[in-house]
Amino acid sequence: MSIWIALLRGINVGGKNKIKMSELKTALEDIGLARVSTYIQSGNILFESEEEEAALRSRIEGQIAAVFGISLTAVLRTAEELEGIAHGCPFTAEVLAEAAANTDAETLYAALLPEAPPASGIAKLAAADNGDDEYRIAGRDVYLLFRQSVRNAKLAANLPKLGVPATVRNWNTLSRLVELAQGMKN
Repeated sequence: MSIWIALLRGINVGGKNKIKMSELKTALEDIGLARVSTYIQSGNILFESEEEEAALRSRIEGQIAAVFGISLTAVLRTAEELEGIAHGCPFTAEVLAEAAANTDAETLYAALLPEAPPASGIAKLAAADNGDDEYRIAGRDVYLLFRQSVRNAKLAANLPKLGVPATVRNWNTLSRLVELAQGMKN
């Protein structure tokens, strides 16, 4: 059995697509996912399954549509993949400290994509005016460094140019999900 983390895109944001985590947990247990748990209200689910990613993604998205009437994208990573993202941050400690010193808001985020963006999408994002914010693409993950708040960041607004749906999590949430997944292993 593999430990999986499903990150749902666009639920419980701005009062739209509301799903109670307890109801989501039950709905996912109903399709046979094991040891299901959720973390905060933004659609972070940890579970065990022997299935492959494509099948899991399809079943999760289908169950959410059937039970809650919400069509969304579920981005999945194994516990090992999520650990790799956390350990692979391309920004130096110095750069992160500099960004953090300029704002009270969180500065480091990760955008997780269901698939790697096409070259055309990467080119569109590179050509966009992203202000002072920085990003690094690693396969189907994008590391995001915001110099101010993510809320009004040009980079955040330009992410759809990649041409692939993305779900964004701040670094604290990502780190906590790694810890929770490690706890499931033990």
